[in-house]
Amino acid sequence: MPRLLPNPAEAVRRRLAREVHGVFHSSSDEPRVTRSPNALIAADSVAWRVHGDVTTMMVGGIAALLLQMLHPAALAGVWDHSDFESDRLGRLRRTARFLAVTTFAERGQRRR
Repeated sequence: MPRLLPNPAEAVRRRLAREVHGVFHSSSDEPRVTRSPNALIAADSVAWRVHGDVTTMMVGGIAALLLQMLHPAALAGVWDHSDFESDRLGRLRRTARFLAVTTFAERGQRRR
């Protein structure tokens, strides 16, 4: 039986997921967020599907940042209250963790 070649788009998606996973989980400061059946948002929700897909989160995240830059009050808030200039990767990790915890984590964990 002939061996099927992998889907190129799927191969790129998997590579992207590995790279992003490596960036976001290279720090051992915080424990990994585990998906809980008792999460604030239901497991069959659109948020779980979107936030659980690396490609969608990358595209949506970049779009959100661009939109944020267009709003004067949002941009002023970032400039005045964020350390993104000195710690870009840390700021991105903390934002991603916030999304993961509020979407997937046990209800009690999100309050912490």
